Amino acid sequence: MKKIKRIRLLSVSDVVRPLQEIKGDEKSLQEIDLILSCGDLPPEYLTSLAVSFGAPLFYVCGNHDIRFMEKKPQGCMDIHGRLVKTKGIRILGLEGSIWYNGGPYQYKEMQMRSIIRRLRFTLWMKKGVDIVISHAPPKGIHDQPDPCHLGFASFRRLIDKYQPRYFIHGHIHRDFQDFSDRITTVKRTRVVNTYGFCFLDIEGVQEK
Repeated sequence: MKKIKRIRLLSVSDVVRPLQEIKGDEKSLQEIDLILSCGDLPPEYLTSLAVSFGAPLFYVCGNHDIRFMEKKPQGCMDIHGRLVKTKGIRILGLEGSIWYNGGPYQYKEMQMRSIIRRLRFTLWMKKGVDIVISHAPPKGIHDQPDPCHLGFASFRRLIDKYQPRYFIHGHIHRDFQDFSDRITTVKRTRVVNTYGFCFLDIEGVQEK
């Protein structure tokens, strides 16, 4: 029989925070089971997080992650356009931002919609998704009106159809005084802006 366990997640994006700052947060005194990166962070930083916490790290690239085209973080997994399962948690990754000047890791709405459409069979086979990590936010949730920081409408449709427990994104730079300020709830999905870093708890499966 599988044993349900409370899984502690560390999610990061956009700005490098010293390891001592993350470890010094009172919530991080518990063991970190999983690390999720939502983009725009140096590959060396992701490597150091995975090594320091001794936890698996899954990531997607942000619109400024040009270095990732030549250098990948060690011991980490790029899950753009993939649905992976770890510790009983199904995680989907979607990289990049809305197209604004033709740079790498930028997508037009129809391109992102096509990526999600290709995942429909996998999502059906896996009976849905628990966590989506992306760089950009969904359209109308935490996004900004300038061309670079608009969200994807296809992310809203993804949330409406599959209702993951969490949709975690970066890209929108904002400092938060309280964790609740990061969250907008849409139906059963908690949309989280993980700018900097934050901790989340989710039910998973105890792996032997």
